[in-house]
Amino acid sequence: MSGRVAWITGGSSGIGAAVARELARRGVAVAVSARDVDELDDLADGATGTVVAYPADVRDREQMSSVAAAIEERLGPLDIVMMNAGVWQQMEVAEWDSTAIREHVDTNLLGMVNTLDAVLPNMLARRSGRLVGVASVAGYRGFTGAEAYGSTKAAEINLLESLRIDLDRLGVTVQIVNPGFVDTPMTRRNDFPMPFMTDTDTAARRIVDAIRKGKAETVFPFPYLVGMKLLRLAPVRPYTAVSGWLAKRAHRAEASA
Repeated sequence: MSGRVAWITGGSSGIGAAVARELARRGVAVAVSARDVDELDDLADGATGTVVAYPADVRDREQMSSVAAAIEERLGPLDIVMMNAGVWQQMEVAEWDSTAIREHVDTNLLGMVNTLDAVLPNMLARRSGRLVGVASVAGYRGFTGAEAYGSTKAAEINLLESLRIDLDRLGVTVQIVNPGFVDTPMTRRNDFPMPFMTDTDTAARRIVDAIRKGKAETVFPFPYLVGMKLLRLAPVRPYTAVSGWLAKRAHRAEASA
């Protein structure tokens, strides 16, 4: 992978920062973007290899296009773009407020679309490039409290799968990363069990290896690969009944705590 150029959105911490370090270690020139300027600068200063920081908000379409142009002017044409920026907030439907859904759509889904606006035209003109979308296993089925997050992840998976079909003949590769729980600042806020937690360095190695091998979809850790694929096949009524029962148990336990 040495000599390639990559851009990672949501690159200031967590999975994005770990992948940036791993790519740079393998000789890739990496640009990282996020809203947190201080964390971006710390990452760029501490990385082994070329990591340059470009503060940007994926919700701002024009800003994303400007940053993409600046990166290509400085580092060269983008070979790899990892669309990783995202937010997570658990919802409580008994206190219905659609604000969280709108915020998730703006960052997770439209943020990905704004990144595509910024990079896809040049990739199509060159008939080369690799788009790596970080979604989640939460996009496979509906889960309790995930009305905002899960719906955007499902939309991302659908978008990326459609793009993979249509861009292949045009020379652009699309890869999807669907992680389970990864130990990041985002997941550390959760107050519910998170089985098979993966550390960020392990996640980064898995993702970069998948990029190098050209894997169409990467799901980790292994229990999620098996379990979540099977859940997609579960009939609707039994799945809803069991999930609802588990959600009620969790709410009762929370109320008695």
